[in-house]
Amino acid sequence: MPNNRETEAWGSQIRKGVVELAVLGLLAAEPRYGSQLVDDLAHYPALAISAGTIYPLLSRLRKAGLIESTWAESPVGPPRKYYALTPTGRTALTAMTDAWAEVTSTLNRILQEGS
Repeated sequence: MPNNRETEAWGSQIRKGVVELAVLGLLAAEPRYGSQLVDDLAHYPALAISAGTIYPLLSRLRKAGLIESTWAESPVGPPRKYYALTPTGRTALTAMTDAWAEVTSTLNRILQEGS
């Protein structure tokens, strides 16, 4: 039986794999700035991440052509960099969503058979 440390590490790996999908899903609804994404994901404790995690992820998604960024004035404070899906990002989100649905459906069947 895995110990608590192993279970936490396994859970961390799962989260890393799905946070990208969650970020793309949030950006599909509307453009958001980095700390807004952190705050939005904080509503889902299993997906909560830090600012130190979101910005490298956003940079990687931008380099991959899945998102684009624009600066916009903020009603409070300095301008903010907003991120939005590109057409390529929307296509990737659809493919990733389909893959996620297939994986979760299959895993649910396996887990139900085992119980």
